[in-house]
Amino acid sequence: MKTVFTTGEAAKVCKVSQQTIIRCFDNGQLKGFRVPGSRFRRIPREALYRFMKDNGIPTDALESGKRKVLVVDDDAELVELIEKVLVDDGRFEVRTAANGFDAGMMVKEYRPDMIILDVMLPDINGKEVCMRVRSDPSMEEVRILCISGMIEEDKIADLKAAGANDFLHKPFDLEELIDRMCSQLEMEPATASA
Repeated sequence: MKTVFTTGEAAKVCKVSQQTIIRCFDNGQLKGFRVPGSRFRRIPREALYRFMKDNGIPTDALESGKRKVLVVDDDAELVELIEKVLVDDGRFEVRTAANGFDAGMMVKEYRPDMIILDVMLPDINGKEVCMRVRSDPSMEEVRILCISGMIEEDKIADLKAAGANDFLHKPFDLEELIDRMCSQLEMEPATASA
């Protein structure tokens, strides 16, 4: 478990910009120390936890140390498979939704680090979900990985323009999915830990 955080890591945990963390550090709201001989700021876990509590920021990401993933797809078998692989990996906490409406409700309350989003949902298309997530400034750090088996190449550019960070064609290899997620979340790839 991590005991000292960089400002970038603290920003990810708190789901705020790195500038916000630096500002809070520099004005004394967030306790920490500078690395001797450099300008780098470091924040001990207890100080970050206290800062999050004081500012009403959910501390579950800090407590579990796991990345929060929301899987949105109406294919129950695929969702179950993805969920099992991510939970077995040990670095992810997973919630699922079968449609865009449920996903919209969960995103606000769960505040995931990443959304794995099927583009073809029964009630709303993935592009619309991307646009809604991106229209909320508090969600700017959320990574969106779209998945679909029936989409043309030109539509992928539209999805990325709407806010998707990456795209994977179905059917896909689950290791490829985890590698893409790790790349988006700036984590070590799964193969490195094997």
